[in-house]
Amino acid sequence: MEALLVPSLAKVDRIIQETPDVRTYRLKFKDEALMEKFTWEPGQFVEFSLLGSGECTFCISSSATRKGYFDCSIKKAGVVTADIHLNIEEGDEVGIRGPYGNWFPVEEIKGRNLLFVGGGIGLAPLRSLIQYCIDHRTDYKDFTILYGARTSADLCYKEEIEEWKKNTSIKVVLTIDKAEDNWKENVGVVPKILEEVVKPEIANTKVITCGPPIMIKYTLQSLDRLGFSPEHVITTLEMKMQCGLGKCGRCNIGSTYICKDGPVFTYAQLKALPDEF
Repeated sequence: MEALLVPSLAKVDRIIQETPDVRTYRLKFKDEALMEKFTWEPGQFVEFSLLGSGECTFCISSSATRKGYFDCSIKKAGVVTADIHLNIEEGDEVGIRGPYGNWFPVEEIKGRNLLFVGGGIGLAPLRSLIQYCIDHRTDYKDFTILYGARTSADLCYKEEIEEWKKNTSIKVVLTIDKAEDNWKENVGVVPKILEEVVKPEIANTKVITCGPPIMIKYTLQSLDRLGFSPEHVITTLEMKMQCGLGKCGRCNIGSTYICKDGPVFTYAQLKALPDEF
């Protein structure tokens, strides 16, 4: 247990300003041998620590198929994340422990149509799976990404999205909540665009969704109306986690611990959780 609590030092190789309050930190372990053997599955997370400030859980927002580094995309939302944004520069060192948690079922979704539904920083855990599936593109059928944010400035991974749009085997649908000058994509909240624009095929389709809790709530309702089986809808609940080991008690819902039993769950599993969820 003690080894699980000891972070390894990683160097911040690059900082990418995604939005006014989201940055992607590209990390490499100082120990090259550790970096070479470090691996993870899409949907897993790490504990990211900054000396003197504290520790937070963040998903790994890149795929292990992209070698030599791993990404954590961090939204400035509290004391520790504000310190990370303010005090960490390229070349600095941070503590990393993990990876922890379960992951998206990459084998189970093989041979399926894939529909990714993301909102804001919620694209971060989806990005890991999207990259993985792109790098194993022949394993999956139709591939649609629906992604939205409050404003165009709040869309993460803008350069990568442009790459996805150039890939003729991927359909990318973007939306923002309210119209803006020079915005030529969709306007409306994600669940509305899901029902009125995407109109996904139900047969043989797996839906993977993540975003702000209110977006997930109404997206799940939209998927219900569209006729998707709860077993074919997958999401992640990492916002509730703290220690990553099921010891602090912050993330338990009944007898379920999000960090140990998740953070990835099917909609069917969520329906079985106590009403507090």
